[in-house]
Amino acid sequence: MKLQHRIDLLIELGQYILKDSGELQEAKLKAAAENGWFNPEFQEQALQNIAAAFLQKEALEKWVQSYPNLSADFTSKRIGIIMAGNIPLVGFHDWLSVFISGHQAHVKPSSKDQALIRHLVQKLAEWEPGMATQTIFSEMLKGCDAYIATGSNNSSRYFEYYFGKYPHIIRRNRTSVAILTGQEKKAELEALADDVLLYFGLGCRNVTKIYIPEGYDFVPLLEAFRKYSYLADHHKYKNNYDYTLAIHILNKQYYMTNGAILLSENSSLFSPISQLNYEFYADKNALATQLENHDDLQGIVGEGYIPFGQGQKPALDQYADGVDTLAFLAKL
Repeated sequence: MKLQHRIDLLIELGQYILKDSGELQEAKLKAAAENGWFNPEFQEQALQNIAAAFLQKEALEKWVQSYPNLSADFTSKRIGIIMAGNIPLVGFHDWLSVFISGHQAHVKPSSKDQALIRHLVQKLAEWEPGMATQTIFSEMLKGCDAYIATGSNNSSRYFEYYFGKYPHIIRRNRTSVAILTGQEKKAELEALADDVLLYFGLGCRNVTKIYIPEGYDFVPLLEAFRKYSYLADHHKYKNNYDYTLAIHILNKQYYMTNGAILLSENSSLFSPISQLNYEFYADKNALATQLENHDDLQGIVGEGYIPFGQGQKPALDQYADGVDTLAFLAKL
């Protein structure tokens, strides 16, 4: 399958997603049954982001221009992909990279997120029968030439043990933070709410901690975050909120809340579901130097970094963990 044909198929897939056919709606219902965190709004958000940022003609053609090896004839390799299941279609970009590179994808989807990826690949196979051998779903990934695996810090150690002798990309827990100046407008704070609470805050690109100047006024922030007040009606999120609130009360910890999210002063980059950590800073430049090379950080949101509201809307060339997946695949 030539590179241009692969691009054309992906463009058609993007158009299919935007049409939101009955078949796709049925797949979304299956996805919600697989994972209680996959509510309709967040599934739709994930699909729209993929269609708009990944599956447009101009974006795809610009992306592959930086990798001239992709259009050359080469021996296709078998690439094992172990996908996570924390947010809808979180492994799509890995599959997309393998597909556009011309390699054969051997995919082990998460049991919590397989309905959507299987459906999208099946649609491609309906349009192009050759897809039946281009992407293979499997519970056991043996005999592959290279591996891309995403999981927790604990599972990453197992991945290293099993796949370390092969070319590999192994990802572990990461998170994102935001640096605020105190001068943010209401629209920027509402966009920050997306960075924090989209997908219930379960993604590595979700902001789990904010850095704020001394004397920061939290009231506008809490008011802006009310756009996600409806999350308090979601049983899984509400259970986490109630538990975290009880811990703060029992431990007599200071907290702030608008009824849907807790703000807690905490030095940790990672925060529980429904909680946003904060920490004061005195020198923004010193803070930036401290954060920019932090191993646990996926991204930084704020002035001079990722724009507010764009944390969960990466472009094709904004790779997880900063590892160029397509360059890795192109040189195999």
